[in-house]
Amino acid sequence: MKTHKVFAAIILALIIASCGNNSGTKKIPFSLQIKNAKKTYKPSDELSVSITNKESLEIDSVVYSLRNKKVAVSVKNTEQTIPLQKQKLGKEQLKATVYVDGEEYEANTEFTLLASKKPELYTYKVLETYPHDVNAFTQGLEFEGDTLYESTGKRGESTLRKTNYKTGEVLQQVKLDNQYFGEGLTILNNKIYQLTWQANKGFIYDETTLERTGSFVYENSKEGWGLCHSDSKIYKSDGTERIWMLNPETLAETDYIELYTHTSRIPKVNELEWVEGKIYANVWEQSSIAIVNPDNGAVEGVIDLNGLQEKVTQHPDLNVLNGIAYKGEKDILYITGKYWDKLFKVQILKK
Repeated sequence: MKTHKVFAAIILALIIASCGNNSGTKKIPFSLQIKNAKKTYKPSDELSVSITNKESLEIDSVVYSLRNKKVAVSVKNTEQTIPLQKQKLGKEQLKATVYVDGEEYEANTEFTLLASKKPELYTYKVLETYPHDVNAFTQGLEFEGDTLYESTGKRGESTLRKTNYKTGEVLQQVKLDNQYFGEGLTILNNKIYQLTWQANKGFIYDETTLERTGSFVYENSKEGWGLCHSDSKIYKSDGTERIWMLNPETLAETDYIELYTHTSRIPKVNELEWVEGKIYANVWEQSSIAIVNPDNGAVEGVIDLNGLQEKVTQHPDLNVLNGIAYKGEKDILYITGKYWDKLFKVQILKK
């Protein structure tokens, strides 16, 4: 008798679960179509979009959006043209919100937007060589006047420091707690911002004293890699193809760009530097720097720095190039790497 009751209870539970699942599933009667769809697009292209109405419902209107920004509105279901000229590059999701008799439906489709031109290629010429702390696992590098600020990594070894770039002398430094792995830094309005790698946390310091005055957390980005800034934004890389824009007042991530050439994405974006209106982005484990349009993520140039690592003292712990600093000198960068014993002043030249 007990067995029959248990069996009946199981059957009843399955029926209830099944009914619950069916009642919660709402079949979408629309799909979003791009006319003459392609795998990839260029900024000079336009998307011709409309809604396929599977059940012949009377559509009141359709609102098309990218990254939650309205890009087109259709009364009824007329075909719409969406220019891509001012859109950010990368893999994007176009969303259509369809309104029918007080009901709201959503349909989506993806497309990839590539840069319009092949990047310019650059090489370098070493102008000066300076000593650099061979024990510094360099993560971030930035000038403020003649003082070179540096962030170093590795748990138990991470620091923020001021240095004399000509002599390599560490003028002042603070050590991070052992749990933190230091990453990129930038300096804006007399404040130093320093990232940590996987702790979802950054620190704020007084530029003069290096006293820690605050901290901030990451939002949508998962890790901290590189930092730089313009007059109005802070830019943050997270080890993917994305560079995030941060509000300097709140440090909230307001948007992002994705790094793409005319053929493909650029992953593992690391150390960043702001140079004359462009983002210079070091690509991790590559002896190269991408010159990036901060408005849309287009890689407009690539600096080939192969051979530079061979000019430092070779030792078992030697690691990759990872330090870009700009001092305001036209076509001049200061470059070092993780556990490099030299800092190079290089001139950037077109190939």
